[in-house]
Amino acid sequence: MRVFLWKLIIITTAVMLPIFYFIDENPFDTASFLSLKEKEMVAWQRARMQINPGRTNHMKTFKDMQRNSELLKNVNSHILLGASPTEKKLLTIGISSVQRPQGSYLLDTLRSLFFASSLSEQKYFTVLVHLADTDPNWLDQMISNISSLFQPYIQARQLVVISTPLKSYLPLQNLKKNFNGTTAYVSFRSKQNVDYAFLMNFATNHSDYFLMIEDDVKCAPGFVSQIATILSAWERKAWVTLEFSRLGFIGKLFHARDLPRFVRFLLLFYQEMPCDHLLSHFRDILMQEKPIQFFPSLFQHMGNYSSSEGQVNSLTDNELEGNDIGPPGNPAATIHTNLNATNASVLMNAYSLDKNFFHIKKAKAGSHLTVVLDIPAVVFRVQVLTGSEVKGEKQLKEGQVELGYDSTNRINDCDDYVLLGLLANGILDKQVLSEESGKKVKCVRLLVTAALPSGFIVRHINLWIK
Repeated sequence: MRVFLWKLIIITTAVMLPIFYFIDENPFDTASFLSLKEKEMVAWQRARMQINPGRTNHMKTFKDMQRNSELLKNVNSHILLGASPTEKKLLTIGISSVQRPQGSYLLDTLRSLFFASSLSEQKYFTVLVHLADTDPNWLDQMISNISSLFQPYIQARQLVVISTPLKSYLPLQNLKKNFNGTTAYVSFRSKQNVDYAFLMNFATNHSDYFLMIEDDVKCAPGFVSQIATILSAWERKAWVTLEFSRLGFIGKLFHARDLPRFVRFLLLFYQEMPCDHLLSHFRDILMQEKPIQFFPSLFQHMGNYSSSEGQVNSLTDNELEGNDIGPPGNPAATIHTNLNATNASVLMNAYSLDKNFFHIKKAKAGSHLTVVLDIPAVVFRVQVLTGSEVKGEKQLKEGQVELGYDSTNRINDCDDYVLLGLLANGILDKQVLSEESGKKVKCVRLLVTAALPSGFIVRHINLWIK
């Protein structure tokens, strides 16, 4: 018994000493924002981050830390352009931007966001820009540029620009120098954490989900539909963040309901480490063990110059959607259908890589053509072409393509289908977002969604696999 008690005393001392050390040796620059209880909680969390960098289970403690927090009472973000949406959207796309020594990429990023989205897709999101630089000349010029270039989106409440006065910020001097950073860089990354926190704080009630990107990215065409498809597939699964780019803080998707917690987390630990490291710890606290990443990426870093003075950032994401991926490679498969084909038409022609085609006389709503792979594979692109190649006739105007997964070893079908996309002018050509684990597809199903008495032609169903 004595041996056990001595062991317990030693373990307790080993855990508590770092906590007292952090309280004594790290006088919080956030003193005006934190209560004594919050200081103790932050010190405890800091110690845990360094003692146990692996999986942590501090949910109760983190909730206690947030209760009665004073961190956001002095924040006064205000709208510079536009107005908040009148109804809740699916998605808020957040961007925080500051002045760069070599020029801004923000306007190009905004162009890419809107040009990569169809009119129907734009109804489901709002773009929220936080201009987080205190230079009044830069602010005036940027407001003028955005106003003149994106006036239709501002008037439609699809684009909102905000700013936060410097008096709302936490102290940005005499900060801790972690990660061997220079004084200038530590100040920059600490302010960036606060910039992001104020952006997310403003966005909290505007949508169901929040997508964080940066002010120097290029967007893949149809990225909104791709994200909506993933959200549909993950609706009943537990997650903290879904990642649509492997770079930094680009393409990170949150539940809007989690934003208040993450905002406080950023503000409590703003000087400790960069935002992507803080996100990793936040995700860990909320019990998501590892990143949930999808490829190909939907966002690409397009700038060479960092917002941090003197820094060059030439990061690129090699998994960006739209890269040249070569010809299709349809693997061995069988095809099943309940469509009414012409007498001379061969079903396998719909899947072959030659110039033959499959001709359907008429189609009822709900009828299908399903490709079942002999061996499930990681499919990263699907192309479905209907109609005559020359005249554009005999197209399937109303149809959709679904991906099938199987956990019950069915022979000619799958037990779980996920919508990939709708046909547009008889065609679908789409990258398939997959998890890092590479979930394998067994079925690709072309589904008729409205009756077509005159029939249609399936020219090709092409697959690209890893």
